[in-house]
Amino acid sequence: MANILIIYSTTDGQTGKICERLRQVIEQQGHQVTVVAIADQAGIDLAAFDKIVIGASIRYGKHSPQISAFIEGNRQILESKPNAFFSVNVVARKPEKSRPEQNPYLQKFLRKISWQPQQLAVFAGKIDYPSYRPIDRFMIRLIMWMTKGPTDPTAVVEFTDWQQVEEFGRVICAM
Repeated sequence: MANILIIYSTTDGQTGKICERLRQVIEQQGHQVTVVAIADQAGIDLAAFDKIVIGASIRYGKHSPQISAFIEGNRQILESKPNAFFSVNVVARKPEKSRPEQNPYLQKFLRKISWQPQQLAVFAGKIDYPSYRPIDRFMIRLIMWMTKGPTDPTAVVEFTDWQQVEEFGRVICAM
């Protein structure tokens, strides 16, 4: 059985929640899983893991600079092991943008980095207007208005397809 690292960045917690579901699915298959937030990754020995999975959320069209720096700083070891990357963004709620090759944020990110992950996934995220700071609530509502998404400032809408997350967990097991 494999020792698998899932390292992630999250803006509002949905990517962390997705990582926990991935952990459950992978551990059910008998693998050992370590889930670490990018902010807590100092001191992690990547060589100790058989497979490495990286997940990152989007805010205002961009993945965390910490994720990009981590990837660039560890590209050689990432390329030496089975690996995967997933992006979490609300635009993936739309069927035509829900696959890795169709998701503009993931494609832009892949062009920006030098690493080419072996497995890719895109998951729709969550909107939680009540938890946002006023400026973020305003900006996200504006973006949702322009893209025909939910704009009710009291709404909490989870778009994540949990079956898709579980399927990706099985893909990780099979890498």
